[in-house]
Amino acid sequence: MTLLRPLLTRVSEDVLLVALLLALAPLLLWMPDQIGTLHRLVDWKTIGALAGLLVLSRGLEDSGYLAHAGRRLLAHIHGERALAALLVLFAAGLSAVVTNDVALFIVVPLTLGLRAVAHLPIGRLVIFEALAVNAGSTLSPVGNPQNLFLWQSSPLGFFEFTLAMLPLGLGLVALLLVTIPFAFPPARIAAADTAGMAPTLERGLLWLSLACYVPFLVLADLGHSAAAALTVIALYLFLYRRVLGGVDWLLLGVFVLMFIDLGLVARLPLLRELAAGIEHLPGGVFTAAVLLSQGVSNVPAAIFLAGFTDDVRALAWGVSVGGFGLAIGSLANLIALRLAREPGLWREFHAWSVPALVAGATLAAVLMPLWR
Repeated sequence: MTLLRPLLTRVSEDVLLVALLLALAPLLLWMPDQIGTLHRLVDWKTIGALAGLLVLSRGLEDSGYLAHAGRRLLAHIHGERALAALLVLFAAGLSAVVTNDVALFIVVPLTLGLRAVAHLPIGRLVIFEALAVNAGSTLSPVGNPQNLFLWQSSPLGFFEFTLAMLPLGLGLVALLLVTIPFAFPPARIAAADTAGMAPTLERGLLWLSLACYVPFLVLADLGHSAAAALTVIALYLFLYRRVLGGVDWLLLGVFVLMFIDLGLVARLPLLRELAAGIEHLPGGVFTAAVLLSQGVSNVPAAIFLAGFTDDVRALAWGVSVGGFGLAIGSLANLIALRLAREPGLWREFHAWSVPALVAGATLAAVLMPLWR
């Protein structure tokens, strides 16, 4: 069974890749004139940023210092619930500052490092971290791609947008904290037998990864993520080639296919006709944003629906809540699940995320009339 675990992990995670490939064929048959323009549907800046962050986060994990930090963390926190609450708050707060995707590339490798020092439900911790970054990133105009787009395309200033999102973001984080006692027992953390298993610490790899993080993010923010990613890959190829071998390169293919498939879906005439009538839905644009996010992810949903409404707040709230539910609702979900590399995690994710969608939508429906 141990030998089969990597194979089972790969098969379970690659269901999405197969589904995207299968969906591409009928879309191209429906719109054959789009074949020559498929590359334009891909946000190559995002792909470059993802490639660089995959390498840097893997470098941090392989340096051994994240596992070492995990040991020190567990020396001060002895209960699973307390640990889960701390990681949720850390992930949520971090995502509001450095975006949800980047937060995951920091928090998830740290969590994976705990495997070596304690018997913990690592997969469930990663699930709650994915939900936490979706919730926490709601608080900031720069917390996630959809907020950034809606903020830049609206007349709202930075603080106005933040104030408009504040009750939903705080409410979603509180919702996760209330859920923690149902997901994690109050039991003390059981230490693993780590005799002779202390992580090998590579200070050079740690400093290289840390030193590249901020310059890489700055260059990515300036629109040079592809060049920055190639530079990072070249550095590791020359100095720490083995790190590149541990990177989940297939994830890049998944994202490329997502951009292509979702871009084609957004051009379907039927979808555009349905979007034109969103004001007649119960809940209007909020409901449309939640539902559409479940089919095409919240970033494309925000971009698509922005052309049909002036209610920026309802749209922003809808795509934020829409990040829960199905894994495709937010790209951050896919990143977390791929980084975790655990078989069966996709099923468990939906067992927690779908109820979170229902609870989040209910919470938003209650708060929206109260916050004008």
